[in-house]
This record gives sequence, C-alpha cells and structure tokens, in this order.
Amino acid sequence: MAVKYGRCRVAGGDICYNTGMEQKDFSETLGAVREKVAAACARAGRSPDDVEIVAVTKTHGSEVVDEAWRAGLRIVGENKVQEAAWKKPASASGPEWHLIGHLQSNKVRHALELFDFIHSVDSAKLADRINFIADEIGASPRILLEVNVSGEKSKSGMRPEDVAPTVRHIIDECPRVTVEGLMTMAPFSEDPEDARPFFRRLRELRDSVEKELGVGLPRLSMGMSGDYEVAVEEGATWIRLGTVLFGDRPKVRRQAAPEGDDGSAPCGDSDTYAGFGGLDSYSGAGPTAKVLD
Repeated sequence: MAVKYGRCRVAGGDICYNTGMEQKDFSETLGAVREKVAAACARAGRSPDDVEIVAVTKTHGSEVVDEAWRAGLRIVGENKVQEAAWKKPASASGPEWHLIGHLQSNKVRHALELFDFIHSVDSAKLADRINFIADEIGASPRILLEVNVSGEKSKSGMRPEDVAPTVRHIIDECPRVTVEGLMTMAPFSEDPEDARPFFRRLRELRDSVEKELGVGLPRLSMGMSGDYEVAVEEGATWIRLGTVLFGDRPKVRRQAAPEGDDGSAPCGDSDTYAGFGGLDSYSGAGPTAKVLD
C-alpha cells in the first residue's frame, strides 16, 4: 500500500508534510466504526439512528472532506476558524460544518459565517458576543455549551454548576441563539472505561437542567476516537472522530516564509507559515493538499 504525502501552499510559501499512514479503503474503515457504534447502541438499548459521526478533519486537506462526504458522512468538524476558512470553500458542498475547538471572541464573526453549529460555547459572555454579532449579520446560530466535567485546568469549558444559569441567560437574553445541548472532553486515558464517569455525568447534568428549566437539550457531543463506544453507551448523540477514520494527523514542518520585495513576510504575518494551526488569513485560497503515489 502507498504512503500518503502532501504539499501545502500558503501565500507563496510551501509547507510539506508526510502522514506516515498507509492508505486504506475509507468505506471499509467507516463501516467498521459504524458496526462498533451499532453494537454500543445495542448494549445501551439505543438506536444507531440516534448517533451521528462528526468527521474531524483537523490538519487534513479538503480531499479528506470530499472522501467523507462521498462515503455518507454529513458533518465535518474543525478545531480552528482559520483552517475552515480555506478548507470549506475548497471542499465539496453539502456537509454541515461544526466548530468543535475553542472559540475566541474576536473570531465570532468569522465563525458565524463559516459554521452551521458551534460545540464550544464556554461562558455566558461568549454567548452574548455570539448573539450580538448574529443580530448584526442576521444569523441564527445553534450552539452547545462546553462543560469541563473533569475539572482539569488544561481544558476549556464552564463548571457544571454554571450550566443551568447560562442556559437560562441564553433563553432570556440571547434571542438569536439556540442552545441545543452540551459538549465535553474526558481526560486522556489508554483505557476507554476511564472516560465513562465523565460522559455519564454530562448526561445526568443535561437531564437535571432539562428538568429544572423545563427545556429540551437533545444533543450530547462527547466521545472521540479512543472512547467513542463508551460515549455512545452513555448517551452521546454526536461523536467526534478523526484518527479512527483518517489515520494519524499530518505532521507539518515549518518552512521559511518567502520574503516580499521589502524583505518582509507576505501579509506581514510570519505565523502564516507556521503550519495549519498558524493560518489566519481569510483572503487567500489557503493550503491545497495533493496525494502523491
């Protein structure tokens, strides 16, 4: 089997990467994942129709989005606004685009222009900002509240005790915004069972907030490549899968930015050449990826 390589071009600068991954038939890989989802649903007395896969294409090229779409996946998840800014126009039209990474308040406008759903609203203040911008541009954003169930300082998300007040605040003060559920990340562990208490707590928190406020919060975004079966057993409706579908993320190495006529980097931003995570230009076409034999 061949190894997948690629070359990216950003405003005249090349970024090369090698995924180091052997290519497999994607439909076969997706079928195996769906079988595991169905088995987890059977163990929990759920229907597989209640669980959707969010295909996380972070640092992969637009051809991966196209492949996922052709295989029947209908939701694409991206961690960064700036990556979606170049990737979405280069990809097949049709998928819903979900922002699953941290959202900074200064990128809200771009996020609302690019994404159909935001999983990572972590404060009432951010919800207010989203509502303000949505009112300006006539958008009706759908969101999840990100909850730091584990209490890890390294993770984003609001405290569980802040969820009910924030939902109430959004209902009362953010008429443009619809909150549809909760999202969390479990602490990393080699054993998927270690994630179960955190997924269970998110579901129980959702249930208690629904009862307290008399609202519906049908969506639970939880579970990633290493623990999605446990998440499904505990009630996940969206599972965020990248590596298990597409293999290891491309390893990006930085190349020197080409100099402009005055000796400076084009766009005045050397971070543009730092790799996918550094892309922050909304005017260019962004990277393109090509698979070489």
